[in-house]
Amino acid sequence: MQERKVILAIDDMSMNLRTIKVLLEKHFDIRLAKSGQLGLTILGCEKISLILLDIEMPGMSGFEFLDKMKNNAHVYDVPVIFISSHATPDLIKYASKYDGVKDYIIKPITREILEKKVFAALNIDPLTAYEYDDI
Repeated sequence: MQERKVILAIDDMSMNLRTIKVLLEKHFDIRLAKSGQLGLTILGCEKISLILLDIEMPGMSGFEFLDKMKNNAHVYDVPVIFISSHATPDLIKYASKYDGVKDYIIKPITREILEKKVFAALNIDPLTAYEYDDI
């Protein structure tokens, strides 16, 4: 059986973090951070496969987090999916230009969209994703 991938979710809203955890914990190990700074600390301590990142957070925005993350040679290549309630075409276009950003999810988060985009970012075939769930 393969080692479970670890996803780091960073959002200042506890409800969003709990939603992500509930929707993905069957397939992945989930780490949660309520700030960009805590996210950077976790990123420095664990092998993270994917980051789910809110854009608007107090203290450090998602864009500022990415700028700091990209300066770290050990984690600069971890793929990122932005998750935001703001969905203007200009913001999505701006976000997609950041190196390493694989996708953009508009809140509210749904299981179908979240799983589809996470599996795609991690190159997981959704048909085999459930293969080992009951072992």
